[in-house]
Amino acid sequence: MSKRSPPPPPERQNRSRQVAELLPQVGGAAFRRFGFVQSSVVSRWPEIVGERYAGVSQPESLRFPQGKKQDGTLTLTVRGAHAVIMQHIVPEITDRVNRFFGYPAVARVLIRQGEVDKPAPRAAPPSIRAVPVELGAGLKAIADPELKAVLESLAAGVAASGALPRIS
Repeated sequence: MSKRSPPPPPERQNRSRQVAELLPQVGGAAFRRFGFVQSSVVSRWPEIVGERYAGVSQPESLRFPQGKKQDGTLTLTVRGAHAVIMQHIVPEITDRVNRFFGYPAVARVLIRQGEVDKPAPRAAPPSIRAVPVELGAGLKAIADPELKAVLESLAAGVAASGALPRIS
C-alpha cells in the first residue's frame, strides 16, 4: 500500500493585471448568459453581414448543442418585412458567420421579427496629427482600422507632449 501525497496547492497569481486582461471575463459572463460565446459577433455584426443587413437585423443568441462548440443555432431579430428578404440570404449569412469564426459554428439560422436597435452613429475621429516616422513605422502592419487609428492618436499625443509623462 502506497500513500499518495496530496497535490500541491495551485500557485497564486497575486499580481497586478491589466484592465484588458480582465474585461473579457467580465463581459464574457454576461454574453454567455444570453447565449453568446463570443461577444465579437454582436459588436462586429455590421462587418460580418454588411451595413445594409446590419441596419435591419441584429443577433439575438447563438446556442450550441450540449457539449459541442459547432453546428449551433443563430437567432436573429429582424425588423418587420425585412424578415422575408433575410430568409432568402440565410445561406450567405451562415457562410459569413462561419468564415468569421473560422470553423462551422452555425448550422441553422432562426429569424424572429421584432424591433432592431439602431446602431449609434459613430462620431468622426478627431483630426490626427502626423505621426513621427520613428513612432508610426510599426503601425503600418496593423490590419484593424479602429485599433490603428487609436494607436496613431496615442503616438501623436506622445510625440506632441515632448516631455516625459508625469505619474502622480
